[in-house]
Amino acid sequence: MEDLWKVTFHVLSVWLTLVVGLIMLPAMFGISLGITEVYMKILMKTLEWATLRIQRGRNEKHSIKASVSNGIIQRDGDSSMEKEIAELRGSRSKPPASGDFQLSDVFYFNRKGIESIVEDEVTQRFTSEELVSWNLLTRTNNNFQYISLRLTIIWVVGVLIRYCVLFPLRVTLAVIGISWLVISTSLVGLLPNSSVKNWLSELVHLMCYRICARGLSATINYHNKENRPKKGGICVANHTSPIDVVILANDGCYAMVGQVHGGLLGIIQRSIVKACPHVWFERSEMKDRHLVTKRLRDHVADKSKLPILIFPEGTCINNTSVMMFKKGSFEIGGTIYPVAIKYDPQFGDAFWNSGKYSMVSYLVRMMTSWAIVCNVWYLPPMTRQEGEDAVQFANRVKAVIARQGGLVDLSWDGGLKRAKVKETFKEQQQKMYSNMIVGEDSS
Repeated sequence: MEDLWKVTFHVLSVWLTLVVGLIMLPAMFGISLGITEVYMKILMKTLEWATLRIQRGRNEKHSIKASVSNGIIQRDGDSSMEKEIAELRGSRSKPPASGDFQLSDVFYFNRKGIESIVEDEVTQRFTSEELVSWNLLTRTNNNFQYISLRLTIIWVVGVLIRYCVLFPLRVTLAVIGISWLVISTSLVGLLPNSSVKNWLSELVHLMCYRICARGLSATINYHNKENRPKKGGICVANHTSPIDVVILANDGCYAMVGQVHGGLLGIIQRSIVKACPHVWFERSEMKDRHLVTKRLRDHVADKSKLPILIFPEGTCINNTSVMMFKKGSFEIGGTIYPVAIKYDPQFGDAFWNSGKYSMVSYLVRMMTSWAIVCNVWYLPPMTRQEGEDAVQFANRVKAVIARQGGLVDLSWDGGLKRAKVKETFKEQQQKMYSNMIVGEDSS
């Protein structure tokens, strides 16, 4: 028994030495030893081979050709209902006068209603996006069938690598990163407020987030770094996953905004706020918009404080689109620094479907994926124009982020992920349809 303990201790010592020496220390100082690059090249070659093999197997079995979406309905993304109904009326041999109703209009709206029920553009944003081809992970929306023995062997080997090598390694790095974050920020928090304390706080945060990023095998490409958020500003970004914070904080420090939690997350919140002026709210305070706005304005007014990081969508969207930005972030004032984040689903699904997976199960899925690969674009700072209200400003920022990230710009509220459509919105849609049928001047 004593020999078993010695062997176990020796194995753990070697494991921690390798983790600390080859991954943790280089990550803390932003240095790469090239291990991740070699891993990604091998992974790319493997996935390319698997994709070609799957395509060949489909051709042999005369399978249906793969597409980005398995949707039944093909829509013209540049066409609106107003344009379509106008073209429909204009194509008639004897078009009616403006605003006149014809019974055939009913068929058009009936078809559009059925399309929305079968495959609406909102609900599909809350499920994992489709893949062109299987990436040898368990998660897929398509039913890929048996292709060949070699592909099956590669998949089995991949499962062993992901669960027996990568998962323990990533858990170890996550534990080290979080522990170091709690301990170091608590110690820095004991220092009196000064420039030295601020410098140490930023250094500690960067180190810990970089360790956590390495724990996810994150490969992040940052673009236009000259536009990085500056102190006294507000950074707004599209929201796909809780690790969006890690992705952004890996390249710079931010003041976080959020609700006070309990458990492990609460311990982390209480420790990091000692070293950095993050903005945490109690549950009762979050309902008071005026209190929230005042505290955020006070933070932005102090140009020595870190930029606030806010995700205006308020929920995670599946990496294909950007949904409505809540106007509260744009009523505060100050400079807005838009950031677009786009993940590569080929290596792992970063989207968190909170209605389907708990945080623990989501993290397990993340840590057993191949890697997290994403692009981050820092966009030029934006300010509210004269005569522009908060909603218009929010929509303008959202459109810029969507265009840069190659995402679909949607006006729907991400709150529909959990709540039903408000009656007022239904009435607006009904009025819009009525105007299209009988004309705006009709009562």
